[in-house]
Amino acid sequence: MKKDLSLKQREQLLDTLKTRFEKNRNRHKGLEWAKVQAKLEANAKKLWSLNEMERTGGEPDVVGYDKKTGDYIFYDCSAESPVGRRNVCYDREALESRKENKPENSAVDMATAMGIALLTEEQYRELQQLGNFDAKTQSWVKTSPEIRKLGGAVFCDRRYGHVFLYHNGAQSYYAGRGFRGALKV
Repeated sequence: MKKDLSLKQREQLLDTLKTRFEKNRNRHKGLEWAKVQAKLEANAKKLWSLNEMERTGGEPDVVGYDKKTGDYIFYDCSAESPVGRRNVCYDREALESRKENKPENSAVDMATAMGIALLTEEQYRELQQLGNFDAKTQSWVKTSPEIRKLGGAVFCDRRYGHVFLYHNGAQSYYAGRGFRGALKV
C-alpha cells in the first residue's frame, strides 16, 4: 500500500482537519492550529495515518498536547465507532481461531496497518469527557495481556450517561463494534 498522499490529498486533509479543529475548540483549549499544521506538514507518514483515520470514518481531531514530547494527540472523534472499522474481531490470533464466518480483518491488524494505536480504556474515558461518543455502537480498546491470554478482549460504549467497559471473546465481532484510534504527531 502506498503511504504517500498527493499534494491535493494533503491539502484536502489539512483543510478538513482545520475546519474540525475550529468547530470543536472545546477539545483542544489553548492550542493553535498553525502550530498543529506545521507539525503535520513536517511529518508525511503521520499525515498519511490521519488520512486513513479520516478515510475510514474516524473524524480525527486534536485532543491534547504532550508537553514532554511536543506531540499533538489525535483521537477518532466520530459520534459512533468509525463505520469503516466495524465488524472486526480483536486481533490476528482471534481471527485465525475462527473456523467459520470469519470477519475480514481485526482491530489490531487494521490499527497497525494505519499506523495508529487502539485507544486504551483510560484514553476512551478521556474522550468521553469531550462529548458523547458510542451511544449506539461499541469500540474495542487495548486489552491487557492477562485478559488476552485467557481468550478475552475488552470494549467500551456510553449508555445511560455512563461509560461502560465490557468483555467478550476476542474472536467475536458485531456490525456495531469497531475501534477508535490514537495518533501522536
